[in-house]
Amino acid sequence: MYFLYSALLAFALLVSLPYWLFQMLRRNKYRIGLRERLGGVPPRLQASVAAGKKVIWIHAVSVGEVLAVQRLIHEMYTRVPEYRIVISTTTDTGQNLARQRFGAENVFYFPLDFVFAIRPYLETLRPVMVVIAETEFWPNFLRLSHAAGARIVAVNARISEDSWSGYRRVRVLMRGVLEQIELYLAQTEEDRKRLIDIGAPKENVQVSGNLKYDVEPPPVASIVSSLRSSFEKSGVQPVIVAGSTMEGEESLLLRAFEIVRGRHPRTVLIIAPRHPQRFQQVADLVHSLGIPLWRRSLWGGEDLGGAVLLLDTIGELSSIYSVADVAFVGGSLVEFGGHNILEPAQYGVPTVVGPHYANFRDMVNLFRANDAVRVVGPAELPLCLLDVLSNETDRATLGKRGLETLRSQRGATERTLESLQKLLPSSHSHDSQGVGSSTSRQSPGQL
Repeated sequence: MYFLYSALLAFALLVSLPYWLFQMLRRNKYRIGLRERLGGVPPRLQASVAAGKKVIWIHAVSVGEVLAVQRLIHEMYTRVPEYRIVISTTTDTGQNLARQRFGAENVFYFPLDFVFAIRPYLETLRPVMVVIAETEFWPNFLRLSHAAGARIVAVNARISEDSWSGYRRVRVLMRGVLEQIELYLAQTEEDRKRLIDIGAPKENVQVSGNLKYDVEPPPVASIVSSLRSSFEKSGVQPVIVAGSTMEGEESLLLRAFEIVRGRHPRTVLIIAPRHPQRFQQVADLVHSLGIPLWRRSLWGGEDLGGAVLLLDTIGELSSIYSVADVAFVGGSLVEFGGHNILEPAQYGVPTVVGPHYANFRDMVNLFRANDAVRVVGPAELPLCLLDVLSNETDRATLGKRGLETLRSQRGATERTLESLQKLLPSSHSHDSQGVGSSTSRQSPGQL
C-alpha cells in the first residue's frame, strides 16, 4: 500500500511540475526551503544531538496552526525543559511566523512525504514524540516515525465536512495509517465521531477542546502605536480591519467601503490579504477604483482618512485588529471556508464574516448562538457595517459578547499538556526505558 501511495505521489508531483516551476520562477514561491523539503537537514537542528537532549517534533502546517500551538509550546518549555522542541511548517508564511515566535534555530520546513526526504530528519532528530497540529495525515511520515519509536499524537484534531467526505472514500486504506497515531485530542465531539468513522481507533480518541481559544494576544506590533497616534491626530474614524482576505473578496469589501465612506468620509479600511503574493494584485485593484492607497511598508504616518491601508507585511495583522471599530474576517464571502474569528474577538472587537465558514463551523456557530458575531452575504455587507458602526453601545456589546464567548471556551492547552506529559518518559528514564531507549526504537536508516 505504501509503495503504491509513494508511486502515485511521485506521479502527481511529476505531472504538476510545470505549475511548481511557474510558482518558483514567476512568483518566487516554494523556492525557499526547497532543500529542507527534499530531506536536507539544516545544521541548526543538529545542536540537539550534540547537547544530548531528547526531541519533541511538532508539525504546524501554516499560520493558523502555528498560532494554535504557540501557547502549548511555550508551556512545554516550562513543563518539560529537559526536551528540545522543534517545529516544522509547510507554508512560507507559517515558517516566518514560527521563526519569529520560537527562534529560527528550532524551525524548519516539513519534508515531502517520501522516504528519502523523511529519513534524514528521523536519523538526525530521533524524536521521542511527534505532535501533529490539527490533521496532517502523511502516510509515509507516520509509518516511519512510528517504526522509529516515536509516540505520535494529533492535537487540536479536527475533520471538516469536506475532509470527512474525502477520507470516507478511502477509509479502508486510512485505517492502517491512522492506527500509527497513539492519541487523538479532538476539538469537539463531532470531530471525535468523524475521526472514528474514518478509521481512528475509538479508544485512542478523546475530546480536549480547541487550542485556538487559549491563544494569547501577540506582542504589540510597533505599527499599532503609530496608527493610534495618526488616527487621533488626523481625526480618522471609524476604522475597519479586513483580515485574511482571499481572491474575489477585496472587490466586495472595497465596494462596501465606498458606501461606508459616503456616510463616514474620514473612515479607513486596513486590508490584509491572506497570501503575500497577492499584495500587488490588491494594490492594483484599489488604484483601479480611484481609492487613495497607502502600503504599510511605505507608510510614514500620513493621514489615512478616506483611504485604504494595505497591510503588506507578515505577523502584524493579529495586533492590528486591536485598533478596529469593526473587523471582517476573510475567506468567508467566497467559498474558501473562512478563517479564525478569535483574533479580533480577543480584543473585544465586533466581528463580521461571510456565509462560507465551513472550516470554522463549530466556532462561528458558537459565537452566533451567543449573538457574538454577524454573518452576512455580499449584498448585505455594506448595510451590516453601517449598522454596526452607527451605534457605539450596540457595537461595544457585540464585541464584549465575543470576548466573553472566547473566554468561556478556554482550557484546552492544560488538558493537552496533561495528556502529552503522560506519554513522555520521565527525565530519569530517558536512557533506560520507554520511548527513546535503545531497545524500543529502530534506527530510521534500517526502515
